[in-house]
Amino acid sequence: MISVSQALDEVFKLVTPLATETVPLAQAGGRTLAVDAVANRDQPPFAASAMDGYGVNGVEVEPDAMFKVVGESAAGHGFDGVIKAGQAVRIFTGAPVPEGVTRVVIQEDVIRRGDLITLNRDLDSALYIRPEGADFKIGDRLKAPRKLTPSDIALLAAMNVPDVTVTRRPVVALIATGDELVSPGENPGPDQIIASNNYGLKAMIEAAGGTARLLPIARDNEASLKAVFDLCGDVDLIVTIGGASVGDHDLVAQVLGDMGLERAFYKIAMRPGKPLMAGKLDGVPMIGLPGNPVSSMVCGQIFIVPMLHAMLGFEPAPHARQKAVLAQDIGANGLREHYMRARVDDGVLTVFSRQDSALLTVLADANALLVRPVDASAAKAGEMVEYIALNQ
Repeated sequence: MISVSQALDEVFKLVTPLATETVPLAQAGGRTLAVDAVANRDQPPFAASAMDGYGVNGVEVEPDAMFKVVGESAAGHGFDGVIKAGQAVRIFTGAPVPEGVTRVVIQEDVIRRGDLITLNRDLDSALYIRPEGADFKIGDRLKAPRKLTPSDIALLAAMNVPDVTVTRRPVVALIATGDELVSPGENPGPDQIIASNNYGLKAMIEAAGGTARLLPIARDNEASLKAVFDLCGDVDLIVTIGGASVGDHDLVAQVLGDMGLERAFYKIAMRPGKPLMAGKLDGVPMIGLPGNPVSSMVCGQIFIVPMLHAMLGFEPAPHARQKAVLAQDIGANGLREHYMRARVDDGVLTVFSRQDSALLTVLADANALLVRPVDASAAKAGEMVEYIALNQ
């Protein structure tokens, strides 16, 4: 067995960043920016009012001062003239500030009668003018690589960027294996169960920026396995689920070996997830996950998601770890790094009492994996511990 850290080093060697493509901004949400996006204009493109009120020369502002309103400046319809001494312009939020205006007096501080305004005695002191380019200027950049959020898309639109260069989505083939499996919605036989791992992994992969293909369930015979593997010719990553252990019916490793798999490793010192396999099949990276539901999902978080990030152009790195206060005493750990299902609320981490790798209900309730190092001693309530956040 190798360590989790060694296994991560090996899987990162299997992948490289994918090619790029250009997509319309309206289709770029959730994609990974591959090339810096450059602003084509200043924002705001002119000095703009930050409030509804009256634009005046700021040096003339004092309690009870009077001004004549000579025009109006609204968003999309500015005032073309110059504001002179004793004059004001009615102005609205986002409207261009006319020449001669250095301060906007908010409308709550003004009494208007016809075309004359009188300033109140208790005046707000703010200028309420947004300078030209206060948000960003021509040439400012949104740096790559970056997973584009809704806020990023809004920023790029304001920067007048109609198209962006993104990394192609990694295409992942998901192959569940086993005679015992049927798809959701089917009627399982007395000795069968519903395939769940491939559906959970599909959601995980797509949340990480990939595209997952649910291939037909491979049965426990060589012909079925080879037939499904033959469907993987145009994918970027092959993920098998189950069949990688040492039982009489666990044929995945054998069939892949016959098909020319260049195996990087098999078995890691990890709990759950010991029977993990990785390598390349005809030049395509391949990960063989264990069949237990929690083992499969945990290994997906620890290995597949970081692999996808590397394929999308990010620096290869394991999941970031955070710290929280342990809510209860926990025992010492053994020879395998343990990823324990837990819940973090308000900075306090509670470990679930049931850690069986078949319990999906526990995983569904978890929002964290407590990381217990190899040979870690017992820990007491109140100690700081490290965890990996889930569902983010």
